[in-house]
Formats: sequence, structure tokens, C-alpha cells
Amino acid sequence: MNILRIASFSENGAGGNPAGVLIADVLPDASEMQRIAADVGFSETAFASPEGQGWRVRYFSPESEVPFCGHATIALGAALALQEGDGIFALALNQANITVEGHRNGDVLTAALQSPPTSSKAPAPELLSEVLALFGYSTGDLNPAIPSALINGGADHFVLALKSRQALAAMTYDLDAGRSLMIREGWITILLAYAETPQLFHTRNAFASGGIYEDPATGASTAAFAGYLRDIAWPHGGAIDIIQGEDMGMRSRLHADIPAAAGSSVRVSGEARLMDL
Repeated sequence: MNILRIASFSENGAGGNPAGVLIADVLPDASEMQRIAADVGFSETAFASPEGQGWRVRYFSPESEVPFCGHATIALGAALALQEGDGIFALALNQANITVEGHRNGDVLTAALQSPPTSSKAPAPELLSEVLALFGYSTGDLNPAIPSALINGGADHFVLALKSRQALAAMTYDLDAGRSLMIREGWITILLAYAETPQLFHTRNAFASGGIYEDPATGASTAAFAGYLRDIAWPHGGAIDIIQGEDMGMRSRLHADIPAAAGSSVRVSGEARLMDL
């Protein structure tokens, strides 16, 4: 069983978010995929097998199955480029059909995913208060130009936009309390974001729902966040870049192209590096 280990959204051959990738003729059963993901130990492992003209894909964290994972999709795109050559690959997920594009240029791997449709809505005030209390923030720490929201781009996330880089760097929370809240609400991550410019953001992602304190690069939440910025008419100019993982020593870079149509898919792209070289 050949499990590739690929860091997605790396920058100049360093950093990125490690994901496992297993490409098989037939997917193992769910309990075996869960066991493999726990053994790999990364925040997610992608499992793919041929199906029709594309690939059937499932994602597992060490503790649970997730409906969609961006960085593992980027890793899968890089793995398919290595195995099949450059191309655009159709992926059938549990709840959506998407594509990933993979390219290899010498030792440089790149990939781009098309997310599921995006959506957003305002949270109940008491839910926002609960999230603020989890992280020890107050309403005075928030950027009023980007209201807190429930966002989706294939999976559910909660976003808090902070008004200072210092507040973002100070992120801390109790993992067990975060896990309980996120599992109760069905959120994959809580995304904390700081806007350096209208097109450049710094983010951190609490991934307690998967038993991970922090994710260094999160393509699914980036797609959802980009769709949300479109929903609120943020001056994104059609694309944003995100720096993530910097505060945990795993600097990663994600790029999102944002079409004008409300709710439409977002293209999230980046570099990938094969960790087994």
C-alpha cells in the first residue's frame, strides 16, 4: 500500500500542510481508511479510486471522516499528476462533484481545485459570544468590515475577522472545549483572519473537530472565505492570497480566484512538495 505524503500550499519548496494520499484500484472500507488516516497522523488523508471517467474520493482526519478537505485535494492533484501526467481530474466526493488540476514541472508540483458552491449566513448572537469566549476575544478585537459568519465551500466553517495581526498571533483556546463546540455545530474549522490589504490575508484555522489544534493551510476554508468576501462585496478584485501557518512555523501560501457569480465555485491553487523525496 503506497501512501504518498505531500505538503500542500508550500512556498518555495518549504512549509505547507502535510496530507496523506492513497490511490488504489478499490477504496478500502471506512474503518480501514480511518485506521490508515490515524496511522498517517496528518490532519487529513485523501483516498481515491477510479470511478467512471474520474475518481471517487473520501477524506479522513485521524478521528473522523470529513466531507471535503482542500489541502488533501491539492495533494491528490499533485499525486495524480505524478501518476497520470498533467491534467484536470473529475472527483466524486460524498456530497459534491468537483475537479482538481495537477501539474509537474521538473521537481515543482502545483495543483488547483474547483470548490463546491459557496454560501454564508450570519450566526446567532449567542453563538458568536460562545466563539469569542472560546478564544478569549471581545467584540473590540473584531474587524467590523468583515462580520463574523457561518461559511461553506463544501464544508461548514465559522469565521472571525480580527482587526490586528497581534490579535491573530495571540490565538489560543482549549482543544477539548473547541472540539465539543465544533462537533456540536458541525464545523470543520474555525477560521481567524486578518486583512493586511484587501487582497492579502493572514489566517489561522482551529481544527479541533479533527483532533488537531491548528491547521497550517486550509483550502476548504479558503474557498468558503473567498466566497463570503464576494457575498459581502469586499473589494477583493477577483482574487485573494492567504498566508497561513506562519505562527506555527509552517508558513503556507494559498491563492483563490473569485468569480463574480454569487454562490459559484472558487478556484484555490498552490504549490505542493513531495515529502518522500
